[in-house]
Amino acid sequence: QVQLVESGGGLVQAGGSLRVSCAASGRTFSRYAMAWFRQAPGKEREFVSAITCRGSRTDYIDSVKGRFTISRDNAKNTVYLQMNSLKPDDTAVYYCAGSTLCDYRLQNYAYWGQGTQVTVSS
Repeated sequence: QVQLVESGGGLVQAGGSLRVSCAASGRTFSRYAMAWFRQAPGKEREFVSAITCRGSRTDYIDSVKGRFTISRDNAKNTVYLQMNSLKPDDTAVYYCAGSTLCDYRLQNYAYWGQGTQVTVSS
């Protein structure tokens, strides 16, 4: 029922910035938490960041804290991940995910996008 489409990936030099977006279908977008995951070559999928349904709370892994910012615009059915001070280790396919709940505490990510490639060169 819910479809997620990421965009905004690309090639960036270390220290640069990039903003990836995830557009969601459905009239109930504002009811569920959203998150970003990433998968680097040869590694397992990794949680990056999450945001509650109304954007009141956010969560980040330590490696991106202070550099990445997750946000959402419920009027546009879109969630964003602003990535600053990018490092080569940030290189990965970035996926957005939608939860079935307002809070991300229980995860319940049932909807996934196709991913967008982010490559950070040194």
